[in-house]
Amino acid sequence: MERISRREFLSQSGRVVLGATAGLTVLRSWGYSPNDTIGIAVIGLNGHGKSHLRNFSEIEGARIVAICDVDERVLHQAAAQVEQRTGTRPKLYTDLRRLLEDKEVDAVSTATPNHWHALLTIWACQAGKDVYVEKPACWGFDEGEKMIAAARKYNRIVQVGHQFRSDPTTRLAIQRARAGEIGKIYMARGLCYKPRGPIGFKQDTDPPPWLHWELWQGPAERRPFNPNYVHYNWHWFWNYGNGDIGNQGVHQLDVARWFLGKRYPVKVFSTGGRYGYEDQGETPNTQVATFEFEDGTLLVFEVRGLFTNDEHGAKVGNLVYGSLGYMSSGDGYKPRRSPQEELLPPEKPDYPDLGGTGESNHYRNFIQAVRSRRVSDLHCDVEEGVISAQLVHLANISYRLGRSLRFDPVRKQFVNDPEANALLKRANQPKGFEIPEHV
Repeated sequence: MERISRREFLSQSGRVVLGATAGLTVLRSWGYSPNDTIGIAVIGLNGHGKSHLRNFSEIEGARIVAICDVDERVLHQAAAQVEQRTGTRPKLYTDLRRLLEDKEVDAVSTATPNHWHALLTIWACQAGKDVYVEKPACWGFDEGEKMIAAARKYNRIVQVGHQFRSDPTTRLAIQRARAGEIGKIYMARGLCYKPRGPIGFKQDTDPPPWLHWELWQGPAERRPFNPNYVHYNWHWFWNYGNGDIGNQGVHQLDVARWFLGKRYPVKVFSTGGRYGYEDQGETPNTQVATFEFEDGTLLVFEVRGLFTNDEHGAKVGNLVYGSLGYMSSGDGYKPRRSPQEELLPPEKPDYPDLGGTGESNHYRNFIQAVRSRRVSDLHCDVEEGVISAQLVHLANISYRLGRSLRFDPVRKQFVNDPEANALLKRANQPKGFEIPEHV
């Protein structure tokens, strides 16, 4: 009997059919041997995509076999960088649907704009690929649910790019807080005091010849091209981004939720505005969001895009408050206890196990889980990343409606509020780029 390699078997048994939506493939359920090379494709090469290229280029046993971007200017430049680092030139794609048909690709890593995260992840899972997807995990609430369903149904390893989940300092802080070193935690705060200037006003125009505008928009509602969208300011437009609470801020919101050990709130209220200047941006540059959980604990998140003071040494960071004191990322999370409590003899800490492999490099942690096929090895599995992104969406819905909202954590809907519930899902989905109702 003729023997075939694992990749040849996959090629024969897992042929992908991808058209306007992704097809299915026979799934690989076994792990990789230490000698197997994992083929990586990086999708979205501007901005943080460069970090993906660098990190995966440096991981032994992983090889960048393909890259993809709708901006043709960056493709050859990125390919040259990969070749210089690794000695091998990757294949180039502008359409990620064609890339997902590539049998050399075992896993995809993506730093596309937010509106692409969910559909790309779902299609990749259906095509039998593992996924590293940047934060926020999803552009909207409902599509995050479909990401989780796809990862589970197709047995995929999906890591969300919340790198603080792998950071040793943050992990130790979570352990110390949960061990009771500042008492019973009643509130966690996230800070995003990151200066953001005005983006001005630009007129709609024809897309430039180097940009595949239809593919850039993907699952977003169709709009004329505007130079203010590409390649960064899309963050400040609701059709593509989620404001700074969903940009830089979702990192710190995720850490705040991690401190609390909570999932969904029962109440949310967010207010703010775009202050200090007039420009084309739609999202707030100043925003306060308060989440109340069933036991009364609070998560408070604040965006300040104008010049401001820090808080306890932190401008982009976290604070956590307990009955005996507090901790701040601004001083490395050194527990600060009240003067009365400082006189008490220190207790021997009993640090809880946070799970995962303990690897400090978030990308390496992903590759470790891809090899082991154990979701429990991940530091930020898709479900954790999606929940943190969904809190962003709950806050933004409250902000846009201008009122406090009650939320049902079990049904994952707002309570008796059809207007708010309508905003949990994108209303107008272009044909061929729909988020599937059933993955």
